Amino acid sequence: MTQRNTPGRGRKPEARTIGPAAPEEFGLTQVWWGDGKGKTTATLGMAFRAAGHGYRVHVLQFMKGGADSVEDVRGEYNAIAAMPGLTYENRGHYGWHAMNDGSEERDHESQAEAGFERARELVEAAADADLSTPFDLDGDPEAGVHMLVLDEILYAADRELVDPATVVELVETKPDGLELVLSGSHRRPEYLIEHADLVTNVRKEKHPIDAGQRARKGTEY
Repeated sequence: MTQRNTPGRGRKPEARTIGPAAPEEFGLTQVWWGDGKGKTTATLGMAFRAAGHGYRVHVLQFMKGGADSVEDVRGEYNAIAAMPGLTYENRGHYGWHAMNDGSEERDHESQAEAGFERARELVEAAADADLSTPFDLDGDPEAGVHMLVLDEILYAADRELVDPATVVELVETKPDGLELVLSGSHRRPEYLIEHADLVTNVRKEKHPIDAGQRARKGTEY
């Protein structure tokens, strides 16, 4: 009996060699926000999934700091470095804005602005590329990417380090074939709801941080 509703007709998925490929159905705008743990974790998981199919993916982080229990290396950076087709860069200040972590507020502002200009540059590069074709997995993101993850950009906009209106403009001017993923912020980004195709609210029901648990290596960083 043919299992018509089962992916792969019931065949067990197996790992395959990753080679350059191009997605057939990319082009949506995703928004991930909320007060729960897991926004970056979810978007990075999706980035790894896309890269696993041979698509070119780039992650641009606007600000990714934390408490003094967080070390200066993150597990995801090491994993990304080992993954074909997936790259990252951090253009934000390593610290949290308005959290009295010893970082200068003007540094957050200048680096958030620089991060947004970099995001605009990558979106424009994608617009100039042929997103229906595979890209070199080791190529520069300036040559084009199929998926662009802007991690913590909503947090930067929430703190007015980036103008929310320019974020909307970025979404509205992106090329049709680019999958654009925006994450961050505990506040609902009202300015983006009508412009996004997918909006996910990552809600907290219980978190060990409320009981004094510090960030743990391997789960939070």
